Amino acid sequence: MAYDAIIIGGGHNGLVAACYLARAKWKVLVLERRYVVGGACVSEETFPGFKVSTAAYVNSLFRPEIIRDLRLREYGFELVERNPSSFSPFPDGRYLLLGPDDDLNRREIAKFSAADAAAYPHYVAMLERVATVIEPTLTQVPPNVARPGLGDLLSMGRLGLDFKKLDGAMGEALEILTGAARPILDRWFESEELKATLATDAIIGAFASPSMPGTAYVLFHHVMGETNGARGVWSYVRGGMGGLTQALAKAAVDLGVVIRTEAEVSRIIVEGKRAVGVVLANGEELRARNVASNVDCRLTFETFLGPDAVPAEFLAEVKRIDYASASAKINVALSAVPNYTACPGTEPGPQHRGTAHFCPDQDFIERAYDEAKYGRPSSAPVVECTIPSAVDPTVALPGMHLMSMFCQYAPYHLKDGRWDEATKNAFADSCFDVVEQYAPGFKASVVDRQVLSPVDIEEKFNLTGGNIFQGAMSLNKLFMFRPAPGWANYRTPVEHLFLCGSAAHPGGGVMGAPGWNAAREMLRHG
Repeated sequence: MAYDAIIIGGGHNGLVAACYLARAKWKVLVLERRYVVGGACVSEETFPGFKVSTAAYVNSLFRPEIIRDLRLREYGFELVERNPSSFSPFPDGRYLLLGPDDDLNRREIAKFSAADAAAYPHYVAMLERVATVIEPTLTQVPPNVARPGLGDLLSMGRLGLDFKKLDGAMGEALEILTGAARPILDRWFESEELKATLATDAIIGAFASPSMPGTAYVLFHHVMGETNGARGVWSYVRGGMGGLTQALAKAAVDLGVVIRTEAEVSRIIVEGKRAVGVVLANGEELRARNVASNVDCRLTFETFLGPDAVPAEFLAEVKRIDYASASAKINVALSAVPNYTACPGTEPGPQHRGTAHFCPDQDFIERAYDEAKYGRPSSAPVVECTIPSAVDPTVALPGMHLMSMFCQYAPYHLKDGRWDEATKNAFADSCFDVVEQYAPGFKASVVDRQVLSPVDIEEKFNLTGGNIFQGAMSLNKLFMFRPAPGWANYRTPVEHLFLCGSAAHPGGGVMGAPGWNAAREMLRHG
């Protein structure tokens, strides 16, 4: 059977693209290598009776337009808000809560600095002003800077006019898009407790410290998005992150999409200069008028295609994509919530609802990075923890809890040894030691754990280098430069071969925008 489109990879972006194509009456086939669709956005029964968000663990960036268009709530998708959204305990016994409540933020920050409490609303307002310019670009096709036509020039002109509206904030906006997070935070605030809490958002998924260029954009990335209409609010998905992708899969099937799991692609078939189908690992050949890849550029252009399928200069640009990663994910089954010294409580409370940051100051992050840049796992890692069961009891057995730990830095390439079970367990023990300092008895509450090193993330989710963004989110690989100048329009040098995943604009995160944008381009040109 011939299809109008074959989608390689059943992650959230691939499913979004499939849905929009099917709405236009295309025959669509989605091929997923694993036993379940969802890519890195899945819920799995890693521990009996638990719904573990194996990789991605919180939501905010997923486009509300997609939720509305595909009626995902009718298919069981539900967001559970976290309020407060952030909890930071400190060695001196104090703590900081932050969230969508402005009065709470003011009171909490004032415990550390009255000046910072006054400055914080202005800082958030500044980021929101920048977001008014940047956020609309997430669902736009970037202009072609290598071979600009009239439409591309007009698009760049409109973007320039939008930036001009920022007036005095333009310089700060450019710094956010290109610079380091630490100088910005140091300029706005004086308390290390607040700066350290905010700085952790600047390094998520990045092999960088807050003092390095590019981290300000990662920080900014975390203030975009919304939950149920509330801007900048991060949430859990009821039943784990797979609640989103299973809703997408149900919507896709109802639209006529064919989804095949355990269907690994080994090669994209190119005849002449045109993609005409794929070959599976078992040798099965499938044909289509169009092929869309939801996997990263290394796999798409260096593994699935022959060396002569794309121009040498394009391939050289692809090879320059940075997949460096130093993030580990640890999923933990608990018999009880952590009982923090700074904010005691053995029942779920405000300190358990959001993300717990175990980071006393920015220098702590810098020291952790310093070890990793020489190929050593951080001896005192930067640890963030979420306990979704504190607000969504469906993800854990009755009376028990589920914790997601996102830990840095765990470099993919180790100077000594490799990521075997001993190395993974030693790093996990270091992460648990960090939490134990703030919540004595935490380690005794651990019932089971799953430790995913960057190598495990690569192998399980087909993410080169374990990079959760399918390539670094640095300025030279964003917007009109992602994945390469002249090829940010979801098309590729191979005719009828498209990119529909995080390797394309606007990049990583559970957003859905790459799949949505790619589907529009496929419908225009396919």
